[in-house]
Amino acid sequence: MKTIIPSVLITFALVSFALVPNTQAVNPPPDGGYPGGNTAEGDNALFSLTTGTYNTAVGVFSLQSNTSGDFNTAIGAGTLLANTAGQNTATGAGALLSNTTGDSNTANGAFALFDNTTGGVNTAIGFATLGNNTTGSFNTAIGVNALLNNTGGGSNTATGYQALLNTTGNHNTGTGWQALFSNTTGAENTAMGYFALNANTTGSNNIALGSSAGINVTTAHNVICVGADGMNVNNSCFIGNIFNATSSGGTAVLINTDGRLGTVTSSQRFKEHIKPMEQASEALYALKPVTFRYHKGIDPQGTPQFGLVAEDVEKVNPDLVVRDKEGKPYTVRYDQVNAMLLNEFLKAHQKMEEQGATIAKQQKQIEALTAGLQKMSAQFQLSKSSEQTVNNNQ
Repeated sequence: MKTIIPSVLITFALVSFALVPNTQAVNPPPDGGYPGGNTAEGDNALFSLTTGTYNTAVGVFSLQSNTSGDFNTAIGAGTLLANTAGQNTATGAGALLSNTTGDSNTANGAFALFDNTTGGVNTAIGFATLGNNTTGSFNTAIGVNALLNNTGGGSNTATGYQALLNTTGNHNTGTGWQALFSNTTGAENTAMGYFALNANTTGSNNIALGSSAGINVTTAHNVICVGADGMNVNNSCFIGNIFNATSSGGTAVLINTDGRLGTVTSSQRFKEHIKPMEQASEALYALKPVTFRYHKGIDPQGTPQFGLVAEDVEKVNPDLVVRDKEGKPYTVRYDQVNAMLLNEFLKAHQKMEEQGATIAKQQKQIEALTAGLQKMSAQFQLSKSSEQTVNNNQ
């Protein structure tokens, strides 16, 4: 955990100090300067020092307990009072007051990292930031009361007033006023925005982006909320400003099993092995459309649904099925079904046109035959009438 300063830099600094000409020294010597590059000013400042070097203590009780720790800087009453470790920086009354063996901490603000004892590599900027931290390490808190309740949680980042009022959760990032405000043991959450994931307590692996994003998430895991309040449902995603927003002239968005979003292209330049569908679409006639309702966990309202069962479709044509990461049937490629329906429609339309042409031809033949019969009938009637006239004259 200890941060190592390159030995070359330390050696360079010490040599530089040694080479400073005596003629440059001020007279009388600076007040508070002591052997080993230590500086102390204030009652009991660096009171217990033995072998520690290059420490700076300014303020009553600052670095009082330090004996052998090096490269500490304490400015303010009670700063680093219990410290025995090295490379800590505390600025502000009570900053890092309880620290004992934690190293490489930076506390800037009254009571920042106040309760820290053995936690290391923490950065706290602001009044009472990381104030209750004791053993947590690798935390960064910027803002009044940021990460105030964190005790042993590590690798958390909080930026903003009362951001991440955490206790023991790890690997959380909260940016914004009261982002992740209620978090206790939830881990690996990311909240960016005013009030983002504000009510989350034990939920983990959640992401919330936007003002009040994820406000309804409290204990759920793996929830993504972008500009949306979300719901306390595991493994869910909510994105605002999409529903009821029309995008004319666009195309449908699809998602694959890896979670990648994309669209379908129909341009010839993206395709190969193009050929007519012909009889391939006849598999549609073996499909079995059904009505159904989703399980209550998916659709509590039980809305009636119409569609196909993926397992049934797989038996007819496996290419019409989308599979999950385990290779099991997940859903149906309805866009492909639509293309097959179009092919069958066009085939039926062509057949109807051919039948229509045949019927039209037959109709013309019938009309011609009818006209011929009518002509023959007229001639017969005319002949019969003439014969009657001759008979009457005789």
